[in-house]
Amino acid sequence: MDHAFAVRVLTQFLENVEEHLEGLDQGVQYRESPQYLLLEEVRARLIESAYVQDLGAYETTADERDRWSRARHAAIEALGRAQSAGEMAAFLRPSSPSIAANDLHPWVWEPAAQLWAAEAHQDAVLAAARTVNRRLQQKLDRHDVGETDLCMQSFDIKAPSAGKPRLRFGGDRDTPTWKARQDGAKYSAAGAFLAIRNLAAHADEVGWTKHEAMEYLACFSVISRWIDECTVEDAPNIAGNDGT
Repeated sequence: MDHAFAVRVLTQFLENVEEHLEGLDQGVQYRESPQYLLLEEVRARLIESAYVQDLGAYETTADERDRWSRARHAAIEALGRAQSAGEMAAFLRPSSPSIAANDLHPWVWEPAAQLWAAEAHQDAVLAAARTVNRRLQQKLDRHDVGETDLCMQSFDIKAPSAGKPRLRFGGDRDTPTWKARQDGAKYSAAGAFLAIRNLAAHADEVGWTKHEAMEYLACFSVISRWIDECTVEDAPNIAGNDGT
């Protein structure tokens, strides 16, 4: 519903009704109600009944003052509802959860905080992504591949091999759920670096809103928690082990 339109129509209608009522109070005699007022009343009635069922269905009487006083009361109630509709909708809307930036994983917020404060949101996301990558490299002691490949290899469900340790969630590894979680983390982490980190690094201006940039920080916060949570599984120390 267009509440602003309703406010305009009802406000104009009320002004004209008030003027007409003042004329009646001053003794002006009308043979019949002014045509412009009757035409405005048609729209006003429709709007009034849109806010409250049958609010605009008030009865008219032969008494000119009583007739337009009834119109005035209905219009005032509808106008009040139209003016407060936005506030009431916000008040009645279910409360939504929120998360503070400093509740993000420290690998993400600590490198991003000062840049964020300077409103360098793109740089803040990039700094967070680079820190997450460094933490992943440190945890696995791997500095030989880029972050996307490293994510794909780290969470892979294949057994670790020489120089290629894996990250492992807890739980029963024989269940489809565990395997799905590993695959989900693998593709989510790799996708975040491809779609977010690379864009932040190579685009002069990404055009992200502040809210969008915060969502991307939250994405890397989730990845950080996965990396932090997982244990490292190395290949068995067997001479000649060169499997993949």
